[in-house]
Amino acid sequence: MNHKILFVDLDATLLSDDKSVSEGNRKAITRMLEEGHYVALATGRPVESGRIVARELGLTTPGCYMVAFNGAVLYDCSADRVLLKRSIPIDVVQEIFERARRAGLYVQTYNNTDVITRKHTKELDYYIGRSHINYKLADSILDVLEEEPQKVLLIALERKERLVKFQKNNMKWEKGKCNSFFSSKEYLEYCPCGTSKATGVEELTKILNMPMDCTIAVGDEQNDISMIQAAHLGIAVKNGIDDLKAVADYVTERDNNHDAIAEVIEKFIL
Repeated sequence: MNHKILFVDLDATLLSDDKSVSEGNRKAITRMLEEGHYVALATGRPVESGRIVARELGLTTPGCYMVAFNGAVLYDCSADRVLLKRSIPIDVVQEIFERARRAGLYVQTYNNTDVITRKHTKELDYYIGRSHINYKLADSILDVLEEEPQKVLLIALERKERLVKFQKNNMKWEKGKCNSFFSSKEYLEYCPCGTSKATGVEELTKILNMPMDCTIAVGDEQNDISMIQAAHLGIAVKNGIDDLKAVADYVTERDNNHDAIAEVIEKFIL
């Protein structure tokens, strides 16, 4: 039997709009694992936040993995072990924070367990309410960072064009230092150079000694485009953005609120 590995985005893909996982998706994932296939949660979220979803789904058995921080961390959910980690240099992180401050935009980064930011704002509340992880406030991020972080995130709850403008104005500066992209209309992400969900797909399959023609990837947003292009079969959920659908091999008939992942598993894996 040719075992498959399913790379599945979390927010607005596996997760419904209320951040729950449908019974149909749960049963389909359980069945594919029982038949010897693999699943990797592929998310921009930190490992700590992804762990919550993995535990809720029971994805703590052999064959369960995570691509976190948009490919900066590969994690074995069964062994509770980091397989690979990439980071952004501290001086680059500090510069992003300073540029965001001058632009009047909210910005945060992460240590191993917490969100780190300077002030308590509505943007922080919005993020924490969806990720369910802890946070620390610090005037200087150096006071609470034990090591180089995997990601910096800018959030704008209104007027996305401010984030678009920020990315455009800093595109020349970021070259050779970090990599930026949108993961939703509210989130502008900065990750390590040469890192994306696509590199997560490629590197995890190498670690598992699996061929790329075993890979299936499903997503909904801009940060999923590289992943579905890298995978042997790239799938966009019905509610995904048009740019993603344009490069997908298949678009689901169901959306994230109606068992889209179960559709993928039933059609292409089981």
